[in-house]
Amino acid sequence: MATKPTINGLDIPAGAHPRPRLRSTMVLADYWALTKPEVNFLIVIATLAGFYLGWPRRSAGFPVLLLVHSLLGTLLVASGTGTLNQYLERRFDAQMRRTSRRPLAAARLRPEAGLRFGILLSVTGVIYLAMVVNTLASTLALLTLLSYLFVYTPLKRKTPLCTLVGALPGAMPPLIGWAAVTGTLSVGAWILYAMLFLWQFPHFMAIAWIYREDYARARYLVLPPDERKHQFVALGSVLPLLVLLPVCIAPMLIGRAGPLYALAALALASTFLYYGVQLALHRTNAVAKRLLFASIIYLPLAFVLMMIYKP
Repeated sequence: MATKPTINGLDIPAGAHPRPRLRSTMVLADYWALTKPEVNFLIVIATLAGFYLGWPRRSAGFPVLLLVHSLLGTLLVASGTGTLNQYLERRFDAQMRRTSRRPLAAARLRPEAGLRFGILLSVTGVIYLAMVVNTLASTLALLTLLSYLFVYTPLKRKTPLCTLVGALPGAMPPLIGWAAVTGTLSVGAWILYAMLFLWQFPHFMAIAWIYREDYARARYLVLPPDERKHQFVALGSVLPLLVLLPVCIAPMLIGRAGPLYALAALALASTFLYYGVQLALHRTNAVAKRLLFASIIYLPLAFVLMMIYKP
């Protein structure tokens, strides 16, 4: 039986042809969606925080141009990683309600187009960082891309420990920013890394719980397949946040932030912990959505606080 022609999921009446400009706009929107802009926003914030907090105030003038180069290069690599991830997972994304309308999963773009686009963005970003920033920042970006695509991505279908593995490259953006402005990685950089590393667990536990049926339908093993998933979500939502409490005040202890920052950071992390405990106790979609929202609010606020109260 013949199927109706569609563009971006919208039926096109028989005999009608979409305007070229409209079609071009839709295609551009699909390429934009491949880059995962909602994820890139948090990546840019984390990279900016690493750059600014690593910058020594005693130096003459803030290096605005270097910051722009660093953010642009990191954004290119992150966009390429997001695109290539959708290319690798397109068949599984098509089985999930949450991801079935993605450009490659819905076949609005051809797989080879997504592959070429992802490679172009990734290679350009890595080379750009190496040429106009420094080798360390470029190397960290490349390691992030390779470990995310070729270690974390396939593990999602093999073991719930994929979250732990994925959190390692996922916490790289502040290291890239720090390395961009200093050319090294000191204790302060690793504190930022630890904060982002720990943040990812409750964030993803909330997503995994909300979309647990979706993940199971696509045979992703992000949660244990039996009743152990309840304990897994509870531990993943609370334990990292308990560790985050002392880690979040560490910038004050090494002189990278003042006591006002520590008080505000503790209040923010305690609120985040409250929502994590709620999910551990109740495990409902409504509670998971509140934890997810709290995680999205927490991360940029925590980094902004550090930048505001940097001595």
